Formats: sequence, C-alpha cells, structure tokens
Amino acid sequence: MIQEMIWAFLLIFVAEMGDKTQILAMAFATRYPVRKVLMGIGLGVFLNHGLAVVLGSYLSRVVPIRTIQMIAGAAFVGFAFWTLKPEDEEEEKEQRMQFGPMITVALAFFLGELGDKTQLTAITLSADAKYPVMVLAGTVSGMIATGALGILIGKKLGDKIPELGIKILAASIFMFFGLQKLFQTVPPRFLKLYTVVPFICILALITYLMVRSLIRRRRAGMQSSLVATAKLLHDYYLHMKEDLDHICLGPTYCGTCEGNQCVIGHAKEIVQAALDNQECQAVPRGNEVDHWNKPFTEEEILDCLVDTLWLISIIWDEKNLTNAHFIRNQMETILLGQPIKRFEDIDSYIEEVRKVDAVLSDKISNMFRRRKPVGVSNMSA
Repeated sequence: MIQEMIWAFLLIFVAEMGDKTQILAMAFATRYPVRKVLMGIGLGVFLNHGLAVVLGSYLSRVVPIRTIQMIAGAAFVGFAFWTLKPEDEEEEKEQRMQFGPMITVALAFFLGELGDKTQLTAITLSADAKYPVMVLAGTVSGMIATGALGILIGKKLGDKIPELGIKILAASIFMFFGLQKLFQTVPPRFLKLYTVVPFICILALITYLMVRSLIRRRRAGMQSSLVATAKLLHDYYLHMKEDLDHICLGPTYCGTCEGNQCVIGHAKEIVQAALDNQECQAVPRGNEVDHWNKPFTEEEILDCLVDTLWLISIIWDEKNLTNAHFIRNQMETILLGQPIKRFEDIDSYIEEVRKVDAVLSDKISNMFRRRKPVGVSNMSA
C-alpha cells in the first residue's frame, strides 16, 4: 500500500520537474502567498487526478493486467517524448481569473493538467493498483512537492534554474522505466535482436532530434521574451517621462526645482534611472518628498498610476519592476498621502487602497478594467 503511494509520488515528482506547471507555480508565487499557492495546487490536482484514478480503476476490470502493463510501458516512453516537447508560450501564461488566490491557482492547475502526462500517469498507475486511493495520495503529494520545490528554487536561484537540464533528466527517467516495463511484459517472441536494435535506434534518433529542436526553440524563445520585455519596459518609461514632464508644475509655480525632494521630481529621477539601466537611489531618511499644497491634476496622476499597475500586472519578473513600484509609490503619495507598501495582486491592492480612500479605489478599479492590455503605445496620453 505504502509502496504504491511512494511509486506514484516519485513518478509524478519526476514528471513535473521543469514542466510548465512547475513554472506556473513559480509565477503564481510572485503574485500570491506561497501557502495559498500550494493549497490551490493541492485542490486542483486532487480533483484532476481523482478523476484519473476513477478511470484507471475501472479500466483494470475490463483489460488484462499484462496488457495494461505493456500499455503503461509504452505510455512512459511517450511521456519521455512529451516532456521534451516544446511548449507554446500561450500554455504557460497565468490564468487571470477573478476568484481569489487559492481558487485561481486550483482552477489553473485543474485545467492545465487535463489530458496532461501526469494525469495519464495517474490513470496508468491506478489501473494496476490494489489501492487506488494511495495512488491518488501519491500523485497529489508529488505535485505539491514539485510545486513547493519549484517555488523554493525559483526564489533562491532565479534565472539560474537549469530548466532544460531538468527536462532532459525527467525524460531520461521516464524512458528508463518505460523501456524496463516493455521488456518485462512484451512477449519473448518479439524481443529479438533484429527488432530490439532498430527500435532502440529509432528512439535514440527521435530523442536526439527533439532535444536539438528544444534547445533551438528555447534559445530563440528566451531571446524573443527578453527582447519583448525590454521593449515593453522601455516604452513604459518613455511614456512615463512624457507624462511626468506634463504633470510637473515647473519653475512657474515652484520658483526653483526641488529635484528629488519633490514627489514628481523623484519620480522623474526614477524614470531616468530606468532608461539608463540603473537602480534608483532612495531619498535619504529624514528628507521626505514634498507633495502638499501643489495643484497636481488628480486625473493625470491616476493615469500614471493605472499605467504602472497595468505594467506590473503583465510582467512577472519582480527584478524588472523595482523602479515601476517606486513610481507607483510616488503616485500613491500624491493621491493618498502615503504609499501602499504591500502588493500581491491587483484585486488585493485595490482593497488596500479602499481602506484609505473608497472613492479613489473605485476610480482606480474602473480605469484599470478599461485599460486594454495590448501595449504601452496604447496607454492614454
């Protein structure tokens, strides 16, 4: 009984190493508390794999065990190739549902695992299991453990995660167990030298071609993603520079420019630092920026804030958002008299603003919902 749970745990754990769902767990962890992400993973996978175990248990009653084991061996070989299959970027995007952190994560993982290799693995294991419930416990705990490890590694190592190497290792383990199962269950009359050697050569050739294609696509995709993110950030900061120049009251009102002692002046420094690929220097403690008694236009400040919130909502890499969060805090200081320090996601952020100013939170919410996420060039001028 325990062996079935451990076996299921290990196979699922290996299957998800470097998979899109592990990457999705890392991404969710940048938006939601880790505890809620893991609870969401557990709920989504429990529902998904529970369905798989029911199907697998029924299958074992109508198909001979030896045949099921042979099919399982072939399935594991297929899972090895599936692991090496390049994934479209659309499959890795975050599910932006408005149901709260845990339900959003659960729904994303339930839908993401439908028909996936881990669900099929659960079906295969439960079809040959004496205790299907233990298989379910193993697969669910394996998914949670993989997600937790992914989140931990992601927070510790960031961009240094050897994703491609992990995929190749996971595929190798699947291939090993798949071939082992096939050689144990295929009738001896088919296990001849003239059949086994060509079969192994074909598998090796397919594996080589898939790995080579994966490396090429990964390199190209990584470059295109970096370029797209860099362009998006650059366009955003150029847009902010124009807006801030327009918002700035100038010497006509201020007499002498106060530089980073003015909230808009500080925001300008942040933008310029971002355009120069530098981190903004914080204002020294004790020297608070000035924003009182200056007739900034609320509509223009709101526009800058919402544009910034839009950028933060579509870029997951927090390292690229340090300056954007600085700008967000400057706009909040003008509108609310204080910055909103905590930011998990847009909905929770609006609730934090509501605690300070309910009317303003409704304005931010309405403006954000109307903003079309198609590019910084379409931000309102």
